[in-house]
Amino acid sequence: MPETDTEQERKPELLGMSFFQHLEELRRRLIYCLVAVAVTFFVGWWKADRIFAFMQAPIMNALHAHNLDEKLVYTNPTDPFNMYMKVGLIAGLFIASPFILYQVWAFIAPGLYRHERRYILPFMFSTVGLFLAGGAFGYKMVYPAALDFLIGYGAQFQPMITIHEYTTLFLTVILGMGIVFELPILIFFLALMGIVSAGWMWRNFRYSILVIFIIAAIITPTTDILNMCIFAAPMVALYAVSIGIAWLVHPTRRKARAAKAKAQA
Repeated sequence: MPETDTEQERKPELLGMSFFQHLEELRRRLIYCLVAVAVTFFVGWWKADRIFAFMQAPIMNALHAHNLDEKLVYTNPTDPFNMYMKVGLIAGLFIASPFILYQVWAFIAPGLYRHERRYILPFMFSTVGLFLAGGAFGYKMVYPAALDFLIGYGAQFQPMITIHEYTTLFLTVILGMGIVFELPILIFFLALMGIVSAGWMWRNFRYSILVIFIIAAIITPTTDILNMCIFAAPMVALYAVSIGIAWLVHPTRRKARAAKAKAQA
């Protein structure tokens, strides 16, 4: 029996696209993202000095708390310029992130059922919100504790911290925590494609905890157990949340909800 127009509209448009159409769509979305980042980079570079003042506040507080000279140094005349370029790029990525996320959603939207596409706003708000929450957690909790430990541990020496080394450490911790907080979004995509399921994640919970602590040990800038646990605790909580997300968006449940929506129409 041929399908009606209404039934065809409920199907994911992805089924009607060829491989080369997917590549062309991906190329188009990537170009949009690159143009957005190029534009916002100049905005970030324009305010790079103020942004870096915000970035260096934790190290200034740590140096002040240990009665040390509150000043960073550089060893190459090009270091300040390169540092501000890097800060401008990162700031540009932050500013352009809502637009980039919209492009990601627009690329995957053809693979969703019609009733699922209304989740674009929750997707964008949750993605940006989780990343900002991870960065804020790192800036307020993890990074100050790590700096206090590191500066205090070497209290018998005179620190000469370069702007390059400090910027690299700051971005590693803050961006690392932001990316870690995106775990539910990663699970969302993996479960959406049927790669993982809630049952599989629950059965491998103990191994996941081990992997989480290994990742925390790698990205933690210190060697003490306390800071590693500070990194790992939100990751464990996010993994638990991700199990629920995987249960909701697994293809079998999506098809069941689509059939229910069809029956109610």
